[in-house]
Amino acid sequence: MITGQSSSMEDYLEAIGWLSEAGNTVRVTELSKALGVSKPSVSAALNKLAKAGLVQHERYGSIELTSEGRRIADDVIRRHEIMRRFLTEILGIDRERAEEDACRMEHVLSPASLERFSEFVEFLTSCPQSEPAWHKGFSYYLEYGEHDPNMVRSGS
Repeated sequence: MITGQSSSMEDYLEAIGWLSEAGNTVRVTELSKALGVSKPSVSAALNKLAKAGLVQHERYGSIELTSEGRRIADDVIRRHEIMRRFLTEILGIDRERAEEDACRMEHVLSPASLERFSEFVEFLTSCPQSEPAWHKGFSYYLEYGEHDPNMVRSGS
C-alpha cells in the first residue's frame, strides 16, 4: 500500500472511482451496494475521507473525489487491474475468484513488486507467438499434475 490509507479506505476510493467513471452520480446508497456494507458504515468512512481531503460530500448529496482522492483511486484501480490480469491471463484463474483475490492483493504489494508484475504481464500477454510454449506446458501441468512429456527442456 503506497497511499498511507488503510486498505478499507482505499476500497472506498476505488469504488467511488469505478462508479464515477461509469458516469453514475455516486451516492451513499450506490456505494453501500457496491461495497456490500451498511449506509452508516459508508457515512462514517466518507467523513474520514472528507477530513483527509480525499472526497467532497454533503449529507444526502453526491460523493466526488478531490484531485488527490482521484489520484489514489486511479492508483488502486491500476493495481487491481494488474493483479486481476495476472491471475486471469497468466494463471488462468476464473474472473470472479481473480477479482476477489486482486482486491486483497492490490493493498499489500510494494510499488517495485507491482511494477515488476505489470511489466511481466505486459511482456507475456504481448508475446508475438499465438500461445507461448510455457503457457501450453503450464496448462498441461494444471490438467495432469505433471510436465508435458512432449515438451523438451532446453539444456537437457
